[in-house]
Order: sequence, then C-alpha cells, then structure tokens
Amino acid sequence: MAERTMRIMDSTLRDGSHAKAHQFTAEQVAAVAAGLDAAGVEVIEVSHGDGLGGSSYQYGFARETDENLLAAASGAVRNAKLAVLLIPGIGTAEDLEMARHHGASVARICTHVTEADVCEQHIQMAKKLGMEAVGFLMMAHMVSPKELCEQGRKMESYGADCVYVVDSAGAMTPYDVRARVSALREAINIDIGLHAHNNLSLGVANNLVAMEEGATCLDGCTCGLGGGAGNTQTEVLVAVLDKLGVQTGIDTFKIMDVGEDVVRPIMDRPQVIDRAGLTLGYAGVYSSFLLHAYRAAEKFDVDVREILLECGRRKTVGGQEDMLVDIAWELNQRKLATKWQV
Repeated sequence: MAERTMRIMDSTLRDGSHAKAHQFTAEQVAAVAAGLDAAGVEVIEVSHGDGLGGSSYQYGFARETDENLLAAASGAVRNAKLAVLLIPGIGTAEDLEMARHHGASVARICTHVTEADVCEQHIQMAKKLGMEAVGFLMMAHMVSPKELCEQGRKMESYGADCVYVVDSAGAMTPYDVRARVSALREAINIDIGLHAHNNLSLGVANNLVAMEEGATCLDGCTCGLGGGAGNTQTEVLVAVLDKLGVQTGIDTFKIMDVGEDVVRPIMDRPQVIDRAGLTLGYAGVYSSFLLHAYRAAEKFDVDVREILLECGRRKTVGGQEDMLVDIAWELNQRKLATKWQV
C-alpha cells in the first residue's frame, strides 16, 4: 500500500451545513477553508447542504448566500480547489456560472441513484465552463450493483471525470460497498469515489474497502460534521491512511488541529451516533432528514425513530423533506386513537 495515493475531498462546508441548519457565516467558512488549505486538503466543497440554490422553505434557509460563502472561501485558500454541489432541479445554470466566477473549479452534479439521465446538461455545462465534473449518485444502497453501474455509465457518457458512490443514508456495510465499487470499477473507465455517512459507525471501514476495490477519491468532513450522525471524519481517515502508508498530501497533525481548534468551536452539538442518527442508517433514510425529523417529532409529540422508520418503509429520498410532517401527524393521530380506545 505504500505507493498508493488517495485524493481526499473535504465536505465540512457543504454537508456540514445540514448539521448547522445552514447557518454558516462567511467568517466561519473563511476560517475553516483556510485551515483545510493549510493542512493540505486538495478539494474543499462549499455550498448550501442541498447544493447551489438550496436555500429555500423546502430545504432550509441559509444565513448567507452561496455567493458570499464561495467568495469567503475563495479569498481564504491558496492551493486547494473549491468544489460545489449542484442538484438538477434545485441549482441552475446561473448558479453554476456564479460558482465558477467565484473560483469553484470542481462541480459535483448530484442525482438520486436511479436518475442520472437528468444531469446530462449540467455535467456538460460544467465541462464547458472548464470545471472538473463529478457525478454524485445519492442513496446508492437503494439499488443493486448492476443498476448502479447503469447509472454510472450514463454519467461517464455525459463527460463526467469521476463517479461517486454516495451512501447518503449511512446504511451501507463494507459488503455493500465492496459489491458496488468493484462492479462500478469494471463498468466505467473514469475515477470512482465514495461519500460515506457514519450512521452505522462504518465510515472509515467503508472507505478502506472502497479503496481496496479501486476507488481513488474519498470524502470526509472535519470532526465528522455532516448530515445525520455525520460523515467519515476527515482527520481520522487521514490518520488511518497515513498509518497504512497511503499518500493523501494532508498533514495528519495539522488536519487534527483544524478539527479541534477551528471546526469544533462552531459546531452546534457534538457529532455523535445517537438513537436517531443510528436509526437513519438502520432504516436507510437520507441523512439530511435528521433535523427535519427532530422538529416534526417535537411538534407532534411522537418518537423521532418512528418517523424515520416510516420514512424507510416508504423509501423516501432527498427532496421529500416535507413528508416528515405528514408522517409525524399520522403517527400522532394513531397515538391519539389508541389512547382513546384504551
């Protein structure tokens, strides 16, 4: 393993937005971006948790515009590339042009794992703007490896430089990751990445398996700051790869310091695997649903786990956050009916 090199993309300033209810300030973004850059992180992702244009009633209003956050990050980094996430139907061509203007050179084009066909124009536009285009297949646990490969081939045909297996629910075991990444490695000729949430405490393990099967790009969030119970913790992943002799270009102690001294003080709560976060992975539910589920559970006086289990039964996907309120109301009505029957 000593000769291997892995590209680490840090998503603290995008996926971490979910855990912050999208309330990052420009000053916080600049401080984190500067720290990550100084530690040697190659790619830093910055945007609303649901990507460019995500600030809305449906997904949660951000404290700052994407433009302000990107400008802050761009002014703070010297070597790192800036990345943005764009979900077709949320982000627009104008958003992508704005991001490019403010220094973003990597566009992560994100679709549900069965809907790669909606991203063709977005990948092609990213390439036209001179950006690296990364295909992001969310909720990858919901389909078979064969179906995943079909979607990955579509993204490759549109011009993607890399395709990511995205465990949005943190529901995958190492066996699931191995099956999908190995199949995708046989199916496409471009780079493969893994974006892993840590709801089952398998983030680092899943990344190591992905690497064994040919992935060359791995995601992390410093302090694990991300949706649900958080993402693979960047500093832990870097330390493990360092022990294995895998080169990342990141200084292990410096990335530890970014987590401890810069990110941790701005976290709203510790990033732990509590019962709700664990239920996300157990039930296979989109990690960014967590805060929405907590609010609905409190409003209707029901167990947040029951909401998440029902989401899993209904196979909800990103973009259906409003369904959590309906589910919580229905659970409340059943609870009341049972009470009066007794």
